[in-house]
Amino acid sequence: MTVFGPRALNRATLARQLLLDRADVPVLDAVAHLGGLQAQEPQEPFVGLWSRLRAFDPTVLSDLLVRRSLVRTHLMRRTIHLVTADDALAWRARHDSMLRQRSIGTYRREFDGTDLDELAEAGRAVMADDQPRSMTELARALAGRWPTPSPRALGEVLIAALVPMAQLPPRGLWRTRAGVRNVLLSSWLGREIDPPAPEGSDPVGRALVRRYLAAFGPAATADLRAWCGLAGLPAAVTAMRGELITFRDGRGRELIDLPDAPRPDPDTPAPVRFLPAFDNAILGYHDRSRIIDDAHRGLSVAGARVVLVDGWVAATWSVEAGTVTVTPLRRFSRAERTAVAEQGRRLASFLSDGESHRARVDDGDPDPVGVTVARGAGAG
Repeated sequence: MTVFGPRALNRATLARQLLLDRADVPVLDAVAHLGGLQAQEPQEPFVGLWSRLRAFDPTVLSDLLVRRSLVRTHLMRRTIHLVTADDALAWRARHDSMLRQRSIGTYRREFDGTDLDELAEAGRAVMADDQPRSMTELARALAGRWPTPSPRALGEVLIAALVPMAQLPPRGLWRTRAGVRNVLLSSWLGREIDPPAPEGSDPVGRALVRRYLAAFGPAATADLRAWCGLAGLPAAVTAMRGELITFRDGRGRELIDLPDAPRPDPDTPAPVRFLPAFDNAILGYHDRSRIIDDAHRGLSVAGARVVLVDGWVAATWSVEAGTVTVTPLRRFSRAERTAVAEQGRRLASFLSDGESHRARVDDGDPDPVGVTVARGAGAG
C-alpha cells in the first residue's frame, strides 16, 4: 500500500483547499466545494476566500447571504458555518443527533428530565411568526415553562441544536458589525429541511464522505469525524469501499480517498497564504500534522490567524490601523520573509479597500524590507 509522507499530504490538502493555486470559480461554487467555512467570527470567511480565489470580491459573498443562496447556521461540530442553502437543508437532519448530544452534554444537569422534543416543539411555535429573535429573547419566551435551565443554557440548546435556525444578515456581511438575530432555517430559505433517510440507509452520510474527501483527502476516518463531528460515518465508508482507494500515512493510519482527486507531486512549490481564524484547512483533521506542527497545534483552536509558508503554519498575523503584522514561529529565510511581506501588503490592501499597503514581519530583523510600500502594489 502506498505510503503518503507529510509533504505529499500537505500538497494534496493545499490543492483541494484551493490554497496551492487560487481558483477561478464563483464564490458559491467555492463554498460548496469546501463543504462550508467555519464562521463564528463573521468576517473571517472573507479572508479565507480571498486566499483561495482570484479577484475575490467580498460584496459578492455579502450578496449571496442577502439573496439566501448562502446561510449562516449551526452545523458541523456544532459551530456556525457558512454553507450553501442546498447543503444546509440536505445535511441538517443528519447532524441533529450530534447537535443535541453536544449541546446537552454542556448543560446536562440543567436539562435532566426535560422532554427535549416538547421543548423543541415549543421553540418552533415561538419562532413560527418569522420574527427574528436573539437567543436571549427566545429563552425569555420559554422560561416560564422551563424555569430550571439558565437563560443561556435554554437559548443555546434551542438555537444550536433543537430548532434549526439561520442567522440573518446584516450579521456576516462585509465590514458590518451586527448582533445575532435568528429565524427558522426553513422559513428563511423557503424550503423544508430534507427529512431523515429511512432506517438502514445513509445517502447523506455517503455524500458527506465524498464531499469531505474532495476538499480534504486523502484522510483517515478519524479526520472525517473531526471535520463534521458525526460518529456514524464508518458505516457509510464501509458501504463505499468499492469506489474509494486507500493509502497509509507515516504513522501507519489508513487513508481513504477518491480515485481521481488531485495528489500533486510533494515537491510542488507552495505559495505563502494567509488563513483566517478557525480555518477548516486546519480544523478539518484529527491529525493536523500535514499542515501544522504538533508544537503549534493549540493555535488552531485558540482563534489565531496563521500564515502558511511552504505549506505549513509558520507564523501568526494580526491587523491594526491598516497594518498587517506577521509574527514568525520560526526563522524565515530572506526569500520567505520577502514573500510573506508581499502577501501581507496585498492582504492589507484587500482589508482596507486599497487605502493601506502596510505590512511588517515582526522577527527582530532591522532590515525594513517589505514593511511599507506605496499604493498600487497590486492585488495578485
